[in-house]
Amino acid sequence: MEVGATEFWDRILEQARPGLPEQTFSTWLSSARAVSWEAGVLHVVAPSRFHAEWLEDKFGDTVHEIAVRVLGGPVQLRFSPAQGGAARSAPEISVAPVVEPSPPAPAPSPAPAAHSVSGLNTRYTFDRFIVGRNNRLAEAASQSVAERPARSYNPLFLYGATGLGKTHLMQAIANRILETGEATRICYIPAEQFVNEMVTAIYEHTTDAFRSRYRSYDLLLVDDVQFLRRKEHTQEEFFHTFNVLYNGGRQIVLTSDRHPKELDGLEARLVSRFEWGLVAAVHPPDYETRIAILRKKADEDQVALDADVIELIAECCKSSVRELEGAIIKLLAVSSLTRREVTLELARKALVGAGGAHALRPPDPALIRDAVAETWDVTVDSLMSVRRSRAIVVPRQVAMFLMRELLDLSLAGIGREFGGRDHSTVIHSVRKVEERMQADDPFREKVDGLRQRLAEGG
Repeated sequence: MEVGATEFWDRILEQARPGLPEQTFSTWLSSARAVSWEAGVLHVVAPSRFHAEWLEDKFGDTVHEIAVRVLGGPVQLRFSPAQGGAARSAPEISVAPVVEPSPPAPAPSPAPAAHSVSGLNTRYTFDRFIVGRNNRLAEAASQSVAERPARSYNPLFLYGATGLGKTHLMQAIANRILETGEATRICYIPAEQFVNEMVTAIYEHTTDAFRSRYRSYDLLLVDDVQFLRRKEHTQEEFFHTFNVLYNGGRQIVLTSDRHPKELDGLEARLVSRFEWGLVAAVHPPDYETRIAILRKKADEDQVALDADVIELIAECCKSSVRELEGAIIKLLAVSSLTRREVTLELARKALVGAGGAHALRPPDPALIRDAVAETWDVTVDSLMSVRRSRAIVVPRQVAMFLMRELLDLSLAGIGREFGGRDHSTVIHSVRKVEERMQADDPFREKVDGLRQRLAEGG
């Protein structure tokens, strides 16, 4: 029924277009397409996950009203990101977080296809990684490890500030190896999760199962190993796991926010092992690399940005890849909220200070927490705490709501920004804010004012 779905979607677009700015329409609606129309459900796909979520959140009600009017009857809408290719079989893979520690288990059953495994992002590939002077050695070493695991650089240790692409390179190695079948058992895990699982294993007397699982992998990728600092028991366990994998000819890849020698609180014997292979830095991108990253991002998300807008973003945002991507998201958010075209003037207002000389911080979790804490006259620490008084719960829920609205963060990612709360807590918080905004006009005005201020860089 693809033809019917296409015709239905085209009629919806015809009626939606006159009521929206052309830039908004071309960015969010015209780049989406309907792929099926069955049993009263219209399935619409968008170029990316962020695009699909934004389309549903910001334009879902409008599209639904038009769809009901066009059809003359009830309609349900389903938005999702486009999937790149059909499902395929893949080697067994275990990707953290693991919900429960695994007891000694029977022979492993085949895992789902790699593209459906939570935790390993299939968008993190070498093809999507922009190489510049800041990361050339790290990228080349990662390519070499992916082509010859455990035979070139073992371990590979990537370090640098947050948001520069370390996790991208690490997961690109795993995705490439999954394609080639060089390894049959792969584990990607943040070091913080490794610590948490170790604590759980001790508490539940399942350390033997924990030890057996982590020493059975062909490829172990541990993100943010700085979280192992001052965790003596976990360092002891990781030291022995490292030795078993290394001596068994298995590949280890590690990332950190700093060089191994600068990781105070880490045992000297671990630091020594981290330097056995290759230690490669990832630095902030230079101007030319920033331009290339922005163009790549705009092309992938099918966002039309003029060259002068891209150049302005590259001038304003110099610290990380994440800051560049955040600036695009912020700019599109401002465009949508203010119903204005993305122009150089709008970009200057959103990204540059009043004096025109200093870049403003793009919205990020810390900025949102700071703004909410100031608006509700509470401390940031209280938002991160376990306190559940109404004076703290309400602004905490508002902060989660604003992160969901303004940032390209998953529910689990938002939860991690508030001390590791789970995704169900985030969903509940967002819904509570939405419900109160519908019933409480002063509250809605307060939240909308803060959202607008954050979107415009204030």
